[in-house]
Amino acid sequence: MGTFASTEEAREYFTGDRFATENGMELRELGENYSVCDMTLTTRHQNANGGVMGGVIFTLADFAFAVCVNQIHKPTVAQQVSINYLGAPKGTKLIAKAVCKKSGRSTTIVNVDVTDDTGRDVAQFVGTGFKL
Repeated sequence: MGTFASTEEAREYFTGDRFATENGMELRELGENYSVCDMTLTTRHQNANGGVMGGVIFTLADFAFAVCVNQIHKPTVAQQVSINYLGAPKGTKLIAKAVCKKSGRSTTIVNVDVTDDTGRDVAQFVGTGFKL
């Protein structure tokens, strides 16, 4: 495994990501080069039009990114990220799978795919992590 000995150890560490965890985001899976985080959508996640607020989707993707890069090297912080919103979620849950594409001496590149529980593509996030 990487910097965390277990998924449970990583879950404990990431309770410190209070914005994500207090908004219902949870770490589900953790491997050498990937992480899966999810959340159940509620009315508190809605925007004024009744859809899911873009910041909710971004935060879930960012959370999965953080878990993945810190599994590779801790501490790592975001240096640059981008997100493309692909479609509105139709289900009741969002799932973000982060996969490391490149881990270099000082940076890590991670792709995060966000889907809903119906399999619908919701967003694609790409992040560069800087290893401290």
